[in-house]
Amino acid sequence: MDMLQQKTAAYEAIETLRREGRFQSCSGNPVQLETATDRFIADMRRIQSEAAWKLGGIYLIAEIIQSVHRTDAGELMDDPSLPLDQKLRMSRALGRQSGMLQLTERFVDLLSPIITELAERNGRDTRVLELAGGAGSLSLALGRAARNGRLPCRVTGTDIVDTYTKAAQEEASQEGLPAEFHTLDACRMDKLERGSADLVVISQSLHHFSPGQLALMIRGAKEAGSSAFIGLDGYRSLLLSAGVPLVAAMQGIWEFALDGLTSARKFYTEPELDAISEIATTERNHLVLTRWPLTLVLVRFDGIRASEASLPYA
Repeated sequence: MDMLQQKTAAYEAIETLRREGRFQSCSGNPVQLETATDRFIADMRRIQSEAAWKLGGIYLIAEIIQSVHRTDAGELMDDPSLPLDQKLRMSRALGRQSGMLQLTERFVDLLSPIITELAERNGRDTRVLELAGGAGSLSLALGRAARNGRLPCRVTGTDIVDTYTKAAQEEASQEGLPAEFHTLDACRMDKLERGSADLVVISQSLHHFSPGQLALMIRGAKEAGSSAFIGLDGYRSLLLSAGVPLVAAMQGIWEFALDGLTSARKFYTEPELDAISEIATTERNHLVLTRWPLTLVLVRFDGIRASEASLPYA
């Protein structure tokens, strides 16, 4: 049992809420969905804690560590008062870190099968939409794979920060990549034209958003007419809590290292992502995988069963 995953107590909490009729897949408006999801996860964490105390032993030890470890503090990168040039510097540092750890290439390899599957089924390049992509390291990598003939896709990278998308667009234009970048609030996908995206992706940013905001993204991807939603982030564990800030510190940017420590304490657990996905879709055609050092959530909207076999996730 991973100390910070707490699956036994967490799933007991989910079933308790389900029996009490408090696990209600929300089909209401966006405000209702966001509020209901935030309330559910808060209740789930409280009941999970109570369950761990009743179970005792290692479950209790894990819950005590969990209560000290978890934080709702915001990252410096999300601070509106932080100068935009510093935000861009930190976002690019994250891209360099992912490249150094070969995570970006792993993400591309991971997305390749579903991109190819959708292209073959639709008879055209798969339209990939990345949410909250920062300075665009993943979208640019997908664009390079498409330009080099490795992937049948066209990419649209988005973020709410204009500075990020402008910098990424300049890089894409210089390299002649089949990728474009636009400013978009990831929680307001109603601004998108329906059918404009086949696959919606968010990478290394899930922890920047509340449970309700994640539910809005998943619901938004479905309502935009996409076939699937894939979210990637760090695996919640004590080891990664030490490793993320340590690796981040190698960039020599103290704000980035501090954000690394905060981020690692905010990663979602598998049971939490499981519950959020069900609330957002009112269905259970999703899959949550935890493989070191990543957690992945796959939600399908096209009637195809969400299957681990469709992802090269060793």
